[in-house]
Amino acid sequence: MKTTINGLTLSYSDQGTGTPLVFIHAFPLSQTMWQPQIDALANSYRVITIDLRGHGESDTVLWNDTLDDYAADVIGLLEHLGISQAVFVGLSMGGYTLFAIYRNYPDRVKAMVLADTRAQADSEEGKAGRRAMAQMAFNDGASAIGDLMLPKLLAPSTMEHHPEIVEQVRQMILQSPTAGIIVDLMAMAARPDSTDLLPNITCPTLVIVGEDDQATPITESQYIANRIPGSTFVTIPQAGHISNFEQPVAFNQALSTFLGTLYSLTG
Repeated sequence: MKTTINGLTLSYSDQGTGTPLVFIHAFPLSQTMWQPQIDALANSYRVITIDLRGHGESDTVLWNDTLDDYAADVIGLLEHLGISQAVFVGLSMGGYTLFAIYRNYPDRVKAMVLADTRAQADSEEGKAGRRAMAQMAFNDGASAIGDLMLPKLLAPSTMEHHPEIVEQVRQMILQSPTAGIIVDLMAMAARPDSTDLLPNITCPTLVIVGEDDQATPITESQYIANRIPGSTFVTIPQAGHISNFEQPVAFNQALSTFLGTLYSLTG
């Protein structure tokens, strides 16, 4: 499905009924990464996924967007769908976007799941790395980004034993417009530090991380969980950065347990 939000045509899916779950994808992927969660949860919840601007089948922009713009698009989609409050699940860049949503629209967040992400802003070295990657994307396209990113996105065991997963993730990257990749990198490099936000998060929160995540190691997720009051922390064995896609059964179990607890708390 497609609709116009903030002047852009955005692609999304909306399946099932019940409590709305909104899934926000990682860099440099698309809403396709959430298919295992759609399959597992759409019979019990209203599952919504979105291609952020510059990704999948959504419009690509050539100006310098911020993660606040991504957050505004997600909230704009909820307005379009008539949803006042939802449970949000953000992985990696999706987690950065979720921090922006909570910072700007806290009343819209019923609960949140922060997966394989970090709260701190990029270091100067990290910003330089993103600029170099943006230049690589400009010069060599999405395929070069795929070659660079796959070992960072997937656990060594996945790279070695699950070529089908490697190929699926590679195809997601190849389908990402180069302009979208470049804008992502600049937006992530410019994102604010969210450390001070953590102790002020009052909604139920689940923090998930793949135990073999190289891009945002376990310590980053522990840092987040330790600072969000009452949060739950779960590690996913034999998973790297894209833990939901590498180990969907374990990821979905953690998510379902959290949602069940949430429902029992809130009615």
